Amino acid sequence: MSVPTIPEPARLIISVLCSPNHPRTVEQRLTEMLGPLEERIGPIEFGFTSYYDRELGPGILRWLFSFERLIERAELVSIKLLTNGIEQTYTIDGKRRFNLDPGLMTLGNFVLATGKNNAHRIYLDQGIFADLTLVYRSGTYRALEWTYPDYADTHLITILNRLREQYKCTLTSRATVPGPSRV
Repeated sequence: MSVPTIPEPARLIISVLCSPNHPRTVEQRLTEMLGPLEERIGPIEFGFTSYYDRELGPGILRWLFSFERLIERAELVSIKLLTNGIEQTYTIDGKRRFNLDPGLMTLGNFVLATGKNNAHRIYLDQGIFADLTLVYRSGTYRALEWTYPDYADTHLITILNRLREQYKCTLTSRATVPGPSRV
């Protein structure tokens, strides 16, 4: 029989796709609601698809916001609903100004939240699904057959591997602090 246990908290990372003019606006909103950033990475070139061009405009760039506070994995649903609300707040004439993709980094994987169902996605709650995007094997995050090309890119994986090392150090330091800890 398996014994249910609460896993260690995850690192929240939100990918922001937008034109070069808008990352500070969304950064301010996100940090007001989710706390300070551990790191802000970007801009990163985004040339994998033209899917967002009509909505976000030309010259789309990516920023990654890694948050200081580790979160319980169950918070992914409420965070995705929050980011959807922020996108909607800044929509002009039916067009978003940015695309926000919250993800959970763990030592074993990287999971994105989405409102779109697919065979490999697990339903969580309130219309939100978990998309297993990358798995950590043999010293690196690795793409799966369904991983979006931008997340399978070696440059982005290198960044996520570095963030994973920081996350691992955070977990280790939390485990060595006296007092209650689940790590």
